[in-house]
Amino acid sequence: MKKFNIRKVLDGLKEASSSTPTVQVGPQENHLIPESLQSEHFQLCKTVRHGFPYQPSAMAFDPVQKILAIGTQRGALRIFGCPGVECYCQHESGAAVIQLQFLINEGALVSALADDSVHLWNLRQKRPAVLHSLKFNRERITFCHLPFQSKWLYIGTERGNVHIVNVESFMLSGYVIMWNKAIELSSKAHPGPVVHISDNPMDEGKLIIGFESGIVVLWDLKSKKADYRYTYDEAIHSVAWHHEGKQFICSHSDGTLTIWNVRGQGKPIQTITPHGKQPKDGKKPEPCKPILKVEYKTTRNGEPFIILSGGLSFDTVGRLPCLTVMHGKSTAVLEMDYPIVDFLTLCETPYPNDFQEPYAVVVLLEKDLVVIDLAQNGYPIFENPYPLTIHESPVTCCEYFADCPVDLIPALYSAGSRQKRQGYSKREWPISGGNWGQGTQSYPEIIITGHADGTVKFWDASAIMLQVLYKLKTAKVFDRSRSKEEKGSAEVSDEDPFAIQILAWCPESRMLCVAGVSANLLIYRFSKLEVTTEVVQLLEVRLQCELNDSDSPDGGGGEQTSGHPTPRASPQTSGPPSHPSTSSNNSDSGNIPCLKVRNAPLKQSPGYQVDLVVQLVWVSGEPSQQITSLALNSSYGLVVFGNSNGLAVVDYMQKTVVLNLGTVELYGCNDPYQRQPRSPRKTRQPSGGLCDINEGSATSEDRCKSPTSVLSSNSNLQQFYNGGGRGAKMSRKLSLPTELKPDLDRDNSFSRSRSSSVTSIDKDSKEAISSFHFCETYARKGDSILTPCLFVGTSLGTVLCLAVTMPPAGEQRQLQPVIIAPAGMLVRLKGSVLRMSFLDSSGSHFPPAYEPWFEPNITTDGEERVRKRRPVSVSPSTSQDLSESQYVVVCSEKQAKVMSLPSQTCIYKHSITETSFILRADVVHMSQGPCVACFCANGHIMTLSLPGLRPLMDVNYLPLTDMRIARTFCFSNLGQAMYMCSPTEIQRITYSQEVCENLQEMLGELFTPVETPEAPNRGFFKGLFGGGAQSLDREELFGEVSAGKASRTLAQHIPGPGGIEGMKGAASGVVGELARARIALDERGQKLGELEDRTAAMMGSADSFSKHAHEMMLKCKDKKWYQF
Repeated sequence: MKKFNIRKVLDGLKEASSSTPTVQVGPQENHLIPESLQSEHFQLCKTVRHGFPYQPSAMAFDPVQKILAIGTQRGALRIFGCPGVECYCQHESGAAVIQLQFLINEGALVSALADDSVHLWNLRQKRPAVLHSLKFNRERITFCHLPFQSKWLYIGTERGNVHIVNVESFMLSGYVIMWNKAIELSSKAHPGPVVHISDNPMDEGKLIIGFESGIVVLWDLKSKKADYRYTYDEAIHSVAWHHEGKQFICSHSDGTLTIWNVRGQGKPIQTITPHGKQPKDGKKPEPCKPILKVEYKTTRNGEPFIILSGGLSFDTVGRLPCLTVMHGKSTAVLEMDYPIVDFLTLCETPYPNDFQEPYAVVVLLEKDLVVIDLAQNGYPIFENPYPLTIHESPVTCCEYFADCPVDLIPALYSAGSRQKRQGYSKREWPISGGNWGQGTQSYPEIIITGHADGTVKFWDASAIMLQVLYKLKTAKVFDRSRSKEEKGSAEVSDEDPFAIQILAWCPESRMLCVAGVSANLLIYRFSKLEVTTEVVQLLEVRLQCELNDSDSPDGGGGEQTSGHPTPRASPQTSGPPSHPSTSSNNSDSGNIPCLKVRNAPLKQSPGYQVDLVVQLVWVSGEPSQQITSLALNSSYGLVVFGNSNGLAVVDYMQKTVVLNLGTVELYGCNDPYQRQPRSPRKTRQPSGGLCDINEGSATSEDRCKSPTSVLSSNSNLQQFYNGGGRGAKMSRKLSLPTELKPDLDRDNSFSRSRSSSVTSIDKDSKEAISSFHFCETYARKGDSILTPCLFVGTSLGTVLCLAVTMPPAGEQRQLQPVIIAPAGMLVRLKGSVLRMSFLDSSGSHFPPAYEPWFEPNITTDGEERVRKRRPVSVSPSTSQDLSESQYVVVCSEKQAKVMSLPSQTCIYKHSITETSFILRADVVHMSQGPCVACFCANGHIMTLSLPGLRPLMDVNYLPLTDMRIARTFCFSNLGQAMYMCSPTEIQRITYSQEVCENLQEMLGELFTPVETPEAPNRGFFKGLFGGGAQSLDREELFGEVSAGKASRTLAQHIPGPGGIEGMKGAASGVVGELARARIALDERGQKLGELEDRTAAMMGSADSFSKHAHEMMLKCKDKKWYQF
């Protein structure tokens, strides 16, 4: 254990001028607490990405491997196999993916990008990598086609040309199909970009090329000329073959489908307008919207399927996007919730020249993935097993809990299983490729997401998977019908009034507390039984920051002071006596809450059931400030919440407000700032530029504060705070993007003059409550007895202690009041206080007391239940030194301090950042011990040892931090962390060396060795008369010998980081290699067996031929020539 740290000395010298006391590192603490965590225990890496691919643009499916690939407009690739097997990779350029093509059953994927590059991905390794890239310089890529079991990729361009690339070497062939050779010489107009390329299923030597203008060309690859040309007046969007290669179908921009005979020149044999109204006089149907894609799939025992997207008539304004399935005489129109990006029909065979036998359609929507079952009547959809519904409503906050109690996930799953929808397809999910990883990580992990519509979702995040467990709808508690007058006044959160802002959850007791954007608080208990609540219990609280004569603080400090619960609490509420209110409760419109709690009985299913609603009411016609901090403790039965005006403590067992204090009153007579009383009305005026912080009118002091410190009571300035988020509207209003000012001097103002101007005084009184922590500790300096305490951190860096006096357990807990009294200030730091935590005398993490979960709806013995508290692990008698038994860790936006208790001396101090500020800090438990994990606004992720605050890791992870990441980033135990990397996706990362080492094992295999199905049987007559599929020696045609070299300036070959050896030598797991070797041996044995049979047959026929020849010779030996 290091005894001395030069960095701390430098920090001490640097901050000698500040008003905070300099650190004296006590030598005895150094000796007492050895630290087991070292730098080598930390390593940062991304683990997995969950959720729907943000802004999808392309899709492909491997029908043999049964894996699906989705590309996005940001250059991301997401590959899905069976539930639990998914993978994320990213193109370096970040350009949009315009098309994807699998090398079917080869473990490879070709991607074409909007920057005119083509890439070959190796999927035979757990983290796919690019093997080759080809960047076109002079032409823009519009379409790609890779025939099944071919190594030659056709690439169509905007100029109308078709180039050919060898996918093994990724070199261009000299063979080029020029647009002017393809179209008729008499045609003067350019045919437009290539929109389709595919080869005839029955003749690989014939290639169909579709041009945007409406021209389709059948190109003979061998003779290098066009066999047939088909012209239509309307632009083409897609082309599809009938499997026999005698017909093809085109979709057009006027909503029509045309079916053509390959040998038929001139007109199509059939024109269909699926959604057009047919006029009676035989005229053409009215034009419709374009049919963007069509697929033509045949079945052995029935009519073919024609499946298309788009093509609706123009009079269907506001109608949802549709997928149309035409099968025989029936036409099914399937409405989708979002616009269709692409769709694919899944078929039984990978061979294009066989009956296709379609069984499902995968539809990629802008915000969803839908799979339709074609084999069942009514075309039901499959239940999607992937976690793609994270964004069902925008995520406004999230929390991550690793190493939870083992019974939690089964309990939540049991409650959530009752919420599942019915009517899904009964068949198994068709995307079933890949294998699960072999990881041994077994501790339970839960992610909770809060959403803009008031829902809270619980996700099982164990072992790098994600599965929704349970969904809670908090909006059910409130009346949704609001009058116009109320709507007009509720300007704070008119768009998403139910949005979740902060969550507090106790995994052991399963108590949940949710703070909403409309300044409301809901307290939930978990129950396995259904219950009907006749009246939802409600407490109304007024938090206001003024100090009027009539509202002077009470001397006792243990009861309420400046705000009170209104008498609307339910009759059985035994609250403290009501103080006179500044306005009447019913007549004055200034006393209304933002949301109205429903009066009707509420049926509550098993799971989370509302126990109490707390609402902040408007004060003097001003909307109540949004809640910025929240904590609950199940052992004490208390919830505490705070905002820019003050804090309130609620006893949810007695359903009363225990304490209601303005921020100023927390200090009592020891207030370090010179403040002047104000009324909330004045906070509406832009003072010191607070409301115009983006327009440069803020004072230098305002600009130097981080968003956590700048909390105005103007409802239009949405606060940025740690640990919570906003709905869609709220996030747009966050006023200070964190990445904009990393270079500002953002020091807290303790070193400045506090009383130099009215502005500074005005802003000091806006000191907000930024964090809370319940703990059993020493309330005052020199105490020898552990008592329940509540520690309060403010946006100006002050940590204050409140002593909590609990009534005796059992019946008395329901009758006697909880008393809370301020116990003084503990410490001050630079910047807003983000996190507080406690260590015991050995330096181990010391969690708050909790109560184990019990079933709340059993009344027989529920009343007599003695509420158990978790035993405290440290008592003064076991400590080596009675005077130093605990350590409190406090982390602010700028620095961290460790104080020893009860002496309240600062024993360690570390300045985390000078130029930036911390967005999220958590005290987390690693397998070797506790540490502080910090995420900085400049993108750095850091860890500090405890209690010594030695820097252990500092990684520049994200060069720019956007607001979504800043709002949703959270650390958890055992080296886990997560954030929302896009509106639809969660990115999980680890900062543990141990997890990084095991990650390769935990990841799933995308490629599994599977034999390619047998090719369709040609039949005797087709073999005899040559009617089957015609093969083509593409190597001879496109190789360098016959086609020559391609122009060097046309495209540039770039070897990928995945290796240049090509697919066959690509690295993979030992198991995969062995399996491939086994299959190769089987194939070799099979071929040797066939060769042996053929040899035996040839020997037999040779024997019979020699016998016949010998007999013939004997017969003819003695005959003369004229006797023949």
